[in-house]
Amino acid sequence: MTARRDLGGREDALAVVTEFYRRAFDDALLGPVFRDVARLDLPAHLPVMADFWATVLFRAGTYRGNLLSVHAALDERAPLTAAHFTRWLALWTATVDELFAGEKADLAKSQAERIAASVVRRLRREDAGELVTIRRRDQVEAGSTRVPTSPARGRTPAPGGSCSTKQPADGLRTSTGYDPERDCERAGTAGD
Repeated sequence: MTARRDLGGREDALAVVTEFYRRAFDDALLGPVFRDVARLDLPAHLPVMADFWATVLFRAGTYRGNLLSVHAALDERAPLTAAHFTRWLALWTATVDELFAGEKADLAKSQAERIAASVVRRLRREDAGELVTIRRRDQVEAGSTRVPTSPARGRTPAPGGSCSTKQPADGLRTSTGYDPERDCERAGTAGD
């Protein structure tokens, strides 16, 4: 048996998503969602997902989509359940494990778990817990400190773009270092 290597870049991300979607299209639970509801055009979708995972894993900055809005639109047509996301995560983890091993492979699995949990909570309009943010490489290199507005971070935009500084639930301030006064100011939305 050949030793598996770690994910090294976008081409490896494309290999994972290609194999993952092959399995997902054949899956009894996920297949109908991808084929019949989302009607995915795989030749168009796979490069987008490779860009997404290259951005998540390598800060490539090539993904320009909105993960939540895509899933929210799909959820409106056919409700996505925790079972869908659990199965998605199981297939993703198995695919990564069979193809790669190492730090980036582990990151691909842990980020998938965080993203799935966050999307489920947001679709159900629950507290998103921790913010899952993907910053583009150009933002990182420019030293951007802008903190995206998110109810999960304890802020809600008010008319005129101001930022509420209500205390986050579940000790979010302590666990994440979130400070509403400081972070609203960084986001350029201080006010209230």
